[in-house]
Amino acid sequence: MGTRTRTDMAASSQPHQDTYDAIVIGAGIQGSFTAYHLAQRHRDTLLLEQFLLPHSRGSSHGQSRITRSAYPRLPYARMMPDSFRLWKRLEDEAGTSLYRRTGLVVLGPAGDPELEGCRQSLGDNHVLGALELAQHFPGLRLHDGEVALWDSTGGVLFADRALRAVQDAFRRHGGTLQDGERVLHIEPGAVLTITTTAGVYRAPRLIITAGAWTGALLAPLGLRLPLQPLRIDVCYWKEKEPGSTSRAGPCFMAMGLSQAPHGIYGLPALEYPGLVKVCYHHGSPTDPDERDRVPPGTPNPDVTLLSSFISSYLPGLEPWPAVMETCLYTNTPDGDFILDQHPKHSNIIIGAGFSGHGFKLAPVVGKLLCELSLGEEPSHSTAPFAITRFPGVLRAAL
Repeated sequence: MGTRTRTDMAASSQPHQDTYDAIVIGAGIQGSFTAYHLAQRHRDTLLLEQFLLPHSRGSSHGQSRITRSAYPRLPYARMMPDSFRLWKRLEDEAGTSLYRRTGLVVLGPAGDPELEGCRQSLGDNHVLGALELAQHFPGLRLHDGEVALWDSTGGVLFADRALRAVQDAFRRHGGTLQDGERVLHIEPGAVLTITTTAGVYRAPRLIITAGAWTGALLAPLGLRLPLQPLRIDVCYWKEKEPGSTSRAGPCFMAMGLSQAPHGIYGLPALEYPGLVKVCYHHGSPTDPDERDRVPPGTPNPDVTLLSSFISSYLPGLEPWPAVMETCLYTNTPDGDFILDQHPKHSNIIIGAGFSGHGFKLAPVVGKLLCELSLGEEPSHSTAPFAITRFPGVLRAAL
């Protein structure tokens, strides 16, 4: 059916009404892949986005994300081969590159449980000695008692390009993408009714992948999921000597180093020439509609922490960021995804709480949400992602 433009919508004096096989709310990377899989399965699918595209208000914008096989948690490690395969399929379909294989260095103290989990996901032949590390990542300085793993599959996903590619593929398969439409009301039933700022739509199945806005959509449906939106600082650091950091250098992740906390990660200088992306995998609680309203002069402990890390582990970079941007995470208490049906309305499927590590897995997440919405056996176990792991989330509908 294609994409309806804002001009077309404005020309209609009555709210538009349509019936679909499936409706997906939220056109970030998870929702877009869900819609893509549904359209591939010949389901007439509507993908709704509250903001005009492209936008930087959610969690899927920006130029780069890390992908990797190394995962300390087994459910994700098992999903990654399928994810790599599906990314490659989208690349082939789109006729463009979406991934650059740079390799990934995982750093941590010897014996660290999470580092050991990553080692097990990679196999025993991936521990780097000091000389090998210097070859792979000459700008990195480790300290006593710290070790490194090498994930040769690791690399950079081109995020903005990937999001456009999957949305374009969705349209080619007959899907309808409508942006600038905020959902006002969801009426449950065998056929659900979705009222937006521009129309009324009906479908027998609904998938909600609305990122930091998921909680607000679910509350009137009697569900209070423990989702915490966080404002994340995305920082880029200048080389002290121009050209000293290779664009082809690897990504890295730090897990509880002796002089740095868990959750610092970095990508090579691909987005801004001479600027290396180094970020902290934590942030500040925020209202997603107010995330950029930070009072001037507010101290930023996360940037101070990163600056200390740069000085200690990446001395070839200037110790203060040259460029700062922002992003949103939507975290669960345990850092694991939510991929499940509504406890009372089985034709409402929820994908949420991707906790800052969902982009790389979006092709598999979309496939799982598609399968759940069609009542099929999921191709990967969704037991670790069940809503029932959080007690007391089901309340009376407003």
